[in-house]
Amino acid sequence: MQRQGSIGGSAAIRLRATGVVLLAAHLVFVAWVTLRPRDVPWVLPTNLHPFAGIRADLRLGWPEAARRIGGGLGLLAPLGVLLPLVHGRLRVSPLASLIRTVTAGALLSLAIELLQTGVPGQVVDVDSLLLNTVGVALAHTALVPAARVWLRRRGERRMPAAALQEDAAQGRTPRIPRVGIAP
Repeated sequence: MQRQGSIGGSAAIRLRATGVVLLAAHLVFVAWVTLRPRDVPWVLPTNLHPFAGIRADLRLGWPEAARRIGGGLGLLAPLGVLLPLVHGRLRVSPLASLIRTVTAGALLSLAIELLQTGVPGQVVDVDSLLLNTVGVALAHTALVPAARVWLRRRGERRMPAAALQEDAAQGRTPRIPRVGIAP
């Protein structure tokens, strides 16, 4: 039985499987980038003050600030698209989908920051948590609602032909003659 509002058929299975594979590949990449030990002679102190690191990046000039801030925004941004793709629902509240996806992205970013405490050369930075979460939200907002509308319209265009074929295969609905009520 198909879930209400989900993508139907074998295309849905292929789409979700592709989403799972891409999500797993992206998470492996993120773990490799963020959790590998760095061999550095010194390490910056932990940043627990929101926006302090972003202000410091902006003082370095716009090219370096754009590289650092863009890297923070882009690291987990694919999750904004991959998590709804794996879920596979077409008819869902846009706000609920955004909240669910951003919460998952924020929790994953928090887990990465907590795991970095045990990795040599890596430090906790609250600004990377904020930038990663905003990146997930921006990617979700920019792509997912439009993709869902497109997929729903595509499904509606194909649905009448499929419904007619289904009706023809089943035949006409049988009619039962009326029987009078006994006195």
